[in-house]
Amino acid sequence: MPRLVGVDIPADKRIEISLRYVYGIGPHVAGQILKEAGIEGSVKAKDLTEDEVARLASIIDQNYQVEGQLRRMVQSDIARLRDIGCYRGLRHRRGLPVRGQRTRTNARTRKGPKKTVAGKKGVKEMSRG
Repeated sequence: MPRLVGVDIPADKRIEISLRYVYGIGPHVAGQILKEAGIEGSVKAKDLTEDEVARLASIIDQNYQVEGQLRRMVQSDIARLRDIGCYRGLRHRRGLPVRGQRTRTNARTRKGPKKTVAGKKGVKEMSRG
C-alpha cells in the first residue's frame, strides 16, 4: 500500500481512484495532480515507482490543503460563523441544515432520530368530559 500525506491509499485500484481516499482530493483535483506529475490515471497504485510516489506527495504538499490541515480550516470557518452570529452560524449551532433545505419533513441526518411529541386529544375525547 503506497502512503501519501499520511494516508494509506489502496494498492489494487487505479491511482486516479486511489488518490480520492485522501481527504480534500476529489475526481477533478486527482486528475489535475496526475496531469502535473505526468502519470497516467489508469496505472494501478501498486505499480507506481518510489520516484512517482514522491513526486505525487511533493505536488500535494506544495499546492493543496488536505487531511488534518483542511479539517482544521473547515472547523475554524464553522467556529467563525458561530461566533459572529450569522444565520448559517445559528443553523450550525442548532444542528439544523445550513444550506436552505426543508426541515418540516426530512433533514433526519442533521436533526437526529425523531423525538415524538404527545398529540392533542381528539374532538371525541373532549366532548365526553
